Amino acid sequence: MIKQPVNGRRSPQNEDKTSNFKDGYVIGADIGGTNLRVALADTNGAICARWSTSTAGIRSAPKVIDLIAEGIDALLQQTSLPRSALSAIAAGAPGIVDVDQGIVIATSYLMGWRDVPLRALLEAALDIPASIDNDVNVAAIGEHYAGIAQDVSDFVFIAIGTGVGAGIMLNGQLHHGNAWTAGEIGYMLVPGTSEASVERGQPGALESIVGGEGIRTQWQNRWSENATALPRELSATQILDQALSDPLASDVLQLSARTLSYAIYNLSLVLNCPLFVLGGGVGIHPALGEATQQFLHQRNARVQPRVEQSTLGPEAQLIGAISLAIQTAKTRDPIAQR
Repeated sequence: MIKQPVNGRRSPQNEDKTSNFKDGYVIGADIGGTNLRVALADTNGAICARWSTSTAGIRSAPKVIDLIAEGIDALLQQTSLPRSALSAIAAGAPGIVDVDQGIVIATSYLMGWRDVPLRALLEAALDIPASIDNDVNVAAIGEHYAGIAQDVSDFVFIAIGTGVGAGIMLNGQLHHGNAWTAGEIGYMLVPGTSEASVERGQPGALESIVGGEGIRTQWQNRWSENATALPRELSATQILDQALSDPLASDVLQLSARTLSYAIYNLSLVLNCPLFVLGGGVGIHPALGEATQQFLHQRNARVQPRVEQSTLGPEAQLIGAISLAIQTAKTRDPIAQR
């Protein structure tokens, strides 16, 4: 049986292949430049089965749709469910997404998509209602649905992986902006960042210091045999792991945390959100979160924003996609709206 929520919180990550669901099942998909994850869940958000595969080197949108369909077939086979049991699908994709039209306007060089009608492609291939959004926005939905921001109507989810992006939740609703680019904070200018113009697809000023690739570059630019006993080739998380014991790693952490604190401080002044959630492979590192909060405390602001690590971690995108799919199924089904 499905495990009941703990302390009143939903538990969508609990897996159960025998859960009853009178209204059908939904599909959540997390589309990445190197990996694709697909999950089958019921309307309580309980995940019944999972499937994943590599997308490395794949730039064709129809090929990604084929992979999603392949994953869904595998999930239905795992759970012995008919295709007619599916009510909706939602997918998170990297890049700028026109949610109303269901179009991925642009993604990074890893996928290279431009004006891809992803929602229409999904609906044509699967014959069920579909919704799409930017992957960071979908992660924010996940945190709001079942994570640390479950009871918070105004917060910012900051995803720090290779780069930096944000999902902004205001009054319980995502803020997308006029051109669907709200949350592209990787290009924010704060003290200490470069003011040089950035070409489309290149790292922005903020992410060149705070993002995983930016942290690695800062480390390599400062590295010397006299400065540290650690090797020059380290990942961002490996550098942060050593920040308590290695002076150079500590310097890089302090630079990244101070720069991130500037961004959060400025966002808190504009949006007045009480909570900032750090996610992504680099963002969930405790050393970065703790150092960032320390810099914020030094600002002596009247209202101190709270900085917390994501409680869902890498599951945020997938759980957010499931939540979005559940809402899609409800809005397309008059009976479910009663």
